[in-house]
Amino acid sequence: MKTKQDSIFSSKTLTYFLQLAETMNYTQAAQILGITQPALTQQIKKLEKTVGASLFYSVGKKLRLTDAGFTMLSATKDIYEVLNKATDEIQQSTSATQGNISIGILASTEDSVLEKFAIQSYRENPDVKISFHMLTRKEIWDRLENNNIDLAVMYLPDESIKNWKPYESKKIVSDDLLFIHHDEQLAKKKKVKLVDTMDRPWVMYPSNYYLNQTIREAYKNELVNIPSAVANFTTPRQILRFSMETNTYTALPNSFMMGQGELKDTWTAKFDPNINFDLAFVFRKGKDKIPRIGRFLAQFDEYLKTEDYFTRLKDLNLNK
Repeated sequence: MKTKQDSIFSSKTLTYFLQLAETMNYTQAAQILGITQPALTQQIKKLEKTVGASLFYSVGKKLRLTDAGFTMLSATKDIYEVLNKATDEIQQSTSATQGNISIGILASTEDSVLEKFAIQSYRENPDVKISFHMLTRKEIWDRLENNNIDLAVMYLPDESIKNWKPYESKKIVSDDLLFIHHDEQLAKKKKVKLVDTMDRPWVMYPSNYYLNQTIREAYKNELVNIPSAVANFTTPRQILRFSMETNTYTALPNSFMMGQGELKDTWTAKFDPNINFDLAFVFRKGKDKIPRIGRFLAQFDEYLKTEDYFTRLKDLNLNK
């Protein structure tokens, strides 16, 4: 005979509830979950019937959590935290040379050094399976929260993340954002003031991407109008190609541009004031105590000691 607990935990109901609580939009939550809106509505009603209270209410077109909804949200997060902790504790007793490591990499980063290291890591540890996933920032944080990836490679500081308590970070390299242009009159300049980058349209990342938000914040702080984008792309290669073909301005990380070599009628300069950030590993606290993950991070440190990150980027470019 099924109990109330069976009814709650026997399906993906809690996952559906968490997604709806995050988006507060049935249509958007259903799209993210890959189900129809009626199917989502049915699952939420089933959960509400089981707990005996409404979890959401509407104010106009806006969805809100009821008091019962807040209680359920807190309890659900506690459940996931217990399960994540149990998973980590189990994994900490496993071998350093066997198992899986899942890594989420911010899609806007240059990943060639990481790819090269993954090849070397496999040769040294053939029984450790490494999986790379190119993700958006939101996808990275969702997967970290749900323990679906072990490590994230992303840019910091990230002001959009308010709760850092469950996480740690380990810097890989400090990076600069470079101004990319096709103006021969600026070609000899090593630094360009923000106000001097406004005479042409730009191509940029989508507005919710880290580097786009970083650019907007830098221009806002200098009381300079935010660049006007005529196109948006999600990868640096797409952005650079569009910029070169249309003579539009853009901004891309130094770590990416170092891997591109000499480009026809294309020059780079640092911004004045400089815009910089760190590329870092981010992981849930305690993840580095899992033997295979701790070994992976230690081996990566040794990898950069023999030849630093930017030198490896240059070497990879020469060998293309």
